[in-house]
Amino acid sequence: MRPAALTSLSVAETELRELRSSGAVFGLLDVDDEFFVIVRPAPAGTRLLLSDATAALDYDFAAEVLDKLDADIDDDELEDSDPFEEGDLSLLSDIGLHEDVLGVIVGDTELYADEQISRIAREMGFADELSAVLDKLDR
Repeated sequence: MRPAALTSLSVAETELRELRSSGAVFGLLDVDDEFFVIVRPAPAGTRLLLSDATAALDYDFAAEVLDKLDADIDDDELEDSDPFEEGDLSLLSDIGLHEDVLGVIVGDTELYADEQISRIAREMGFADELSAVLDKLDR
């Protein structure tokens, strides 16, 4: 995906929809190791999970995700909150990651976003593939 996918939800959705795949397509977007977004386009609409809703205070991309989720959270609530997820914890349940497990991963605020994504990849069985992609990106 192009770097613009990390700054625009519509770009991320479009790029994911354009991927050719025989199975489920979803994106794990790590933004500055501060938070991540899971984007899963579907015919009925895109399913989303934002790992840290409080990131919307500093990142337009996170605020855009909250808007798309129709989250009724104002800035005062975000400022007074510890990090919390917003969105659909069950969005990967049908392809191997139960919502309870994803909830534990997202709830571990001691981990950086890239570490949380790596844990998701391990749980779902594509850690080696993710590592290979990250190596190509020199990350």
